Amino acid sequence: MKRMSNSSLATTTQISPNKNSPRNHKIDRITIHCFVGQVTARRGCEVFQPSSKKASCNYVVGYDGSIGLCVDEGDRSWCSSSSSNDNRAVTIETASESTAPYKVTDKAYSALLDLVTDICRRNGAKKLLWFGDKDKTLAYTPKDGEMVMTVHRWFANKSCPGDYLYERHGEIAAEVTRRLEGDDDEMSYEQFKQYMSQYRKELQDNDSGSWSKENRQWAIASGLMAGNGTTVEGEPNMMWEDFLTREQNATVSKRLYDLIMAEVKKLLDDRDKAIKEDIGEIVAEAVAEAIKKATQQ
Repeated sequence: MKRMSNSSLATTTQISPNKNSPRNHKIDRITIHCFVGQVTARRGCEVFQPSSKKASCNYVVGYDGSIGLCVDEGDRSWCSSSSSNDNRAVTIETASESTAPYKVTDKAYSALLDLVTDICRRNGAKKLLWFGDKDKTLAYTPKDGEMVMTVHRWFANKSCPGDYLYERHGEIAAEVTRRLEGDDDEMSYEQFKQYMSQYRKELQDNDSGSWSKENRQWAIASGLMAGNGTTVEGEPNMMWEDFLTREQNATVSKRLYDLIMAEVKKLLDDRDKAIKEDIGEIVAEAVAEAIKKATQQ
């Protein structure tokens, strides 16, 4: 089973140990939080690194518009004071001021919109819903193509995500839905590149079919395939299902040529050795015969 993908918008990745892996429910919610501090995405992720923190989130949006991945989307973060919610939601901590109403910068808000849109898009949602009512939201079962917004204050005695973001949840839902509905229009070149990049990232792991196991093992053992230098769960990342570029093809072809020529050289060396041994035997027999005749005279 393939892992859920993560956003290609993330500019930094620092995975927190504070999580449950994997989540036990499909993603059908978005929960936006205020960080209560004007941090970058990198600094925000660093805060959730100690296991003693006992908290985390899937993403951090920095005041400068940076985006950090803190917990894989396939895993449940510890963010909303609700196991049930966090197993269903992608949680996003957004850099904010440290006092009410916990305002966020324009760059953070813009990046938040981009991130939420990307999360919905990759998880098959065409509509983001904000009901503004706890009971109605929690009783609602999202239909195919829908994602629902929840807030931390519904699960704990907190003001999170702060009134600044809370009052803009309707605006966020409307804007993200507008963008998602626009996906049916002609795709731009930049969108194509983003999707293709994301698609290739999903292929660049060690997933592979059982039918090719023997051939893959031979390719690794012979040195024909070497991976891309990174690791997946401690193993070399062979990217078995990814495309082969002309550049990579040239490299693999050269390795195959070197393997073939090494075998050819070995065969020629063995033949030359055999010929030399045969010549040696003939010369030895001739010398022995000559000595025999000489002694008989």
